Amino acid sequence: MTLREKVGQLFFVRPEVLDTTIHYGHTGGIDSSTVDLTQIRLHAVNATMLAVNEKYPVGGIILYAHNIEDEAQLATFIPQIRHLKGSPLLCIDEEGGRVARIGNNPNFNVEKFVSMDSIGQTGDPANAYHCGNTIGAYLKRYGFDIDFAPVADANTNPENIVIGKRAFNDDPAVAAPMVTNYLQGLKDAGITGCIKHFPGHGDTKADTHYGYAQSLKTWDEMMNCEMITFKAGIEWGCQLVMTAHIGTPNVTGTDIPATMSSVILQDLLRGALGYQNIIITDAMEMGAITQQYTSAEAAVGCIVAGADIVLGPQNFIEAFDAVVKAVENGVITKERLDQSVRRILRLKEGKGEIF
Repeated sequence: MTLREKVGQLFFVRPEVLDTTIHYGHTGGIDSSTVDLTQIRLHAVNATMLAVNEKYPVGGIILYAHNIEDEAQLATFIPQIRHLKGSPLLCIDEEGGRVARIGNNPNFNVEKFVSMDSIGQTGDPANAYHCGNTIGAYLKRYGFDIDFAPVADANTNPENIVIGKRAFNDDPAVAAPMVTNYLQGLKDAGITGCIKHFPGHGDTKADTHYGYAQSLKTWDEMMNCEMITFKAGIEWGCQLVMTAHIGTPNVTGTDIPATMSSVILQDLLRGALGYQNIIITDAMEMGAITQQYTSAEAAVGCIVAGADIVLGPQNFIEAFDAVVKAVENGVITKERLDQSVRRILRLKEGKGEIF
């Protein structure tokens, strides 16, 4: 593989970033204050995307609600994505409840779920399995590979505005078997799950979509709460862990987002917890990142910190070029790059992708 082909594997992006005819913001990236992607409604791969993709291959594509019209459109769109350079995996946020790009689309006749909290309240992990397996079955049928679910956060802060009922419970001992059964349900349907948002977004007040959020817990406190659920998912064998953009000053000694902290990703997730599979960031276009870092700084920073996949950079071209330059300059070693690429290719091999 060439350097650009390897770097491309590290980027999982929304399809719009390949269409450079779309007017982005002054940053050159997706600026939600100037661009309403729900109005653009990108539903097919076009000639511009194919041309950009020749130079900028991608390891994965994530579809959002505005990219999905109905079964017929999806049946055309996904094969087009499959032919993009980089053999991208198809990803979606389909947790069930309020975060369900297909489940909340009236054009799809699939079983809907009220919330993960309502499933957790039943106390029966079999219900979590049913949820994961049901969602996994229709995602597989439509052609997806990865579901960025389930939420493994324990919703311990009643003032939390971003997690809430997306979590199974405020008690991690109750949530843990729900998470592993949901993962098993996805797996049995042929879909790879992803636990999120490490090291735990459930004790925060603010929403990292819009700006800085933090947890003031120590690592020992996290080990007695948040890590109960994450450890369960890791011991089950989850293939992907998604990071949170939260600051953890009483763990790292700084306000740096966990996504960009080697203490969180390498010392604790890989070291203390022994996790060996893929670390994927939460979307790097979120305010907690873009208000502090350029797309270039964020992409290079999270890879240096230990992330394998950069999800949704605000300016994909800038981020991609910066990672290529960082490898050429030795900021990111070739060994470090290859380590992440191998993890991603192993996942793709398991999905039948050919390289």
